[in-house]
Amino acid sequence: MKILAIAEQRAGSIRRISEEVVSAARTLAGPGGEVHAAVLGPAGTSAAAAALGGFGADVIHVAESDEFAQSSPEGYADTIAALIGGGDYFAVIFGGSSLGKDIAPRVAARLDLPLASDVTALALDGDELVITRPVYAGRLFAQVTLNAPTRLVSLRPNVFRPEPRTGTGEVRQLAVSGAAPDRRVRVRELKAASAGKLDVGEAPIVVAGGRGMKDPANWHLLEELRAALGSSCALGASRAVVDAGWRPHAEQVGQTGKTVSPQLYFAIGISGAMQHLAGMRSARTIVAINRDPDAPIFKVADYGLVGDAHEVLPRLTEEIRKVTGT
Repeated sequence: MKILAIAEQRAGSIRRISEEVVSAARTLAGPGGEVHAAVLGPAGTSAAAAALGGFGADVIHVAESDEFAQSSPEGYADTIAALIGGGDYFAVIFGGSSLGKDIAPRVAARLDLPLASDVTALALDGDELVITRPVYAGRLFAQVTLNAPTRLVSLRPNVFRPEPRTGTGEVRQLAVSGAAPDRRVRVRELKAASAGKLDVGEAPIVVAGGRGMKDPANWHLLEELRAALGSSCALGASRAVVDAGWRPHAEQVGQTGKTVSPQLYFAIGISGAMQHLAGMRSARTIVAINRDPDAPIFKVADYGLVGDAHEVLPRLTEEIRKVTGT
């Protein structure tokens, strides 16, 4: 069995989602299977891509081109489709990042293959790949199989944990399919987030607030808690808060926002609607603060405190500062 994992790079560095898809591919292939990874990027990407061997990739295909210095969805899709067409792969695994969501459907259309997205579990049942994915905003989970010689799946971020392994992978150069001037879609500019701002989807600690904060002017209480927890902490928000215009969409956690899986998640003033739980219930430790003792968030929380966040947060922040020295 051969599995292909589509890895991602940014500014020459391999992204965490790449470690997740390669680890998932290695687990699926088992000790007797073969795992290939594909990375597309600018010149010099091979050096960083070699690290994927430490997560189970036996062969690492690297396509280097100036076209891939920023982003080229059609160039990515053409090159990956050509690799899949000549590789006899049992399954191809994409990450459910913004880039993966852009590329995977294009590849599926080019090859006329079915694609299962937002996947949370993979298992083998004989010769069939059993795919688990949420439906109805996370209220239920469906198990599906794909009737195709090559199965395309896109993994929900932060669900499959990276698993470092011993070993190295063989790096092979991959030819770029098509010519850049022929692409119909071209990325002219990428605007990065504010310098030093940690992405909520990649942070090991998340402090998330909801409508229970009552007013955007009270968000400074969450900012102070984040500062006390250190530079590895990011702010998150519920959909209600984002829809109200209190916080940017980049901070939204949930079914229609980002899926997070931090070591520590604070849910403050968040009732715990199913759509929000779908995006954070895989956090290692969940701490909930809410005035309503019957709030659904307490059903998934490891630690719960019934109280007014405006009274609790200053005291909690003060105690954390004593421990961290911030």
